[in-house]
Amino acid sequence: MKNLIFLGTFLASAAALAVPTTPQPLNFQTGDLPILSGAATIHTGNTLRYLDAAGAKRVIVDLWGNPPQAAEDVLGLILPVGGELEDDASWGVVVTEARDGHVSDSDAAKTDYAGLMRDMQQGTREHNKARVAAGFGEVELIGWADTPRYDAVTHKMYWAKELAFKENASDTEATGHTLNYAVRVLGRDNVLELNAVAGMTELPQVQRGMQGILQQVSFNPGHRYEDFDASTDKLAQYGVAALVGGVVAKKLGFLAVALVFLKKGWILVVGVLGVLSRRLKRGAQ
Repeated sequence: MKNLIFLGTFLASAAALAVPTTPQPLNFQTGDLPILSGAATIHTGNTLRYLDAAGAKRVIVDLWGNPPQAAEDVLGLILPVGGELEDDASWGVVVTEARDGHVSDSDAAKTDYAGLMRDMQQGTREHNKARVAAGFGEVELIGWADTPRYDAVTHKMYWAKELAFKENASDTEATGHTLNYAVRVLGRDNVLELNAVAGMTELPQVQRGMQGILQQVSFNPGHRYEDFDASTDKLAQYGVAALVGGVVAKKLGFLAVALVFLKKGWILVVGVLGVLSRRLKRGAQ
């Protein structure tokens, strides 16, 4: 078993730091757009617009003032039509991918999500010690802002977490709340990850927007969940519960907890990782 590791990355907001906008116009795309090397498609309709990896990185790094490593694994950025990216009420969805193999959904209906939340809350408390020692403020995982739900027909999982954060290690009270709204679309041998960027005040509009995105993003024939071939395709070593909490099944001999969330002012990655075959290193979360 690998040693457990802790990751913490704070990304400051463009609005708070008065970071200048990018010099060249962003190339927003609309229509039926292939992603994941053609394995999936985003149908933007007239409500969404899309930035590819290069455009997404420009927004995350240049516009929002974040370090380049924050956008290492980002494949794109989905945004609602209209509004300015700097507006407090704006929101977007970071697109990433997990390629650990076909994720079984057999545990979706029997997972104790209340118990899972308690495990994640405990993990967050334990790792606040390391955060404070590093000079960062504590994070409190309040609970589910939207209880995890799995659609067995479309093979899509979605949930939301509410978190309160202290900006500095010396703060005695939380300075704000943030929303981690996530969607996971299961494919034949990978998972499409969609993480909303928003504050808690934007929860209602993000909920509505994400419901639309659920209908507008899908895998293509040959790459769909039901196209899995057990004789040739790789099977992931974890199930749906791991997608929700970053918690790897105890049968593997360890417990891993990861919180991934983004907010307008910050992108913060907090992880306690076991031997997952990929790095849980992003915001988008």
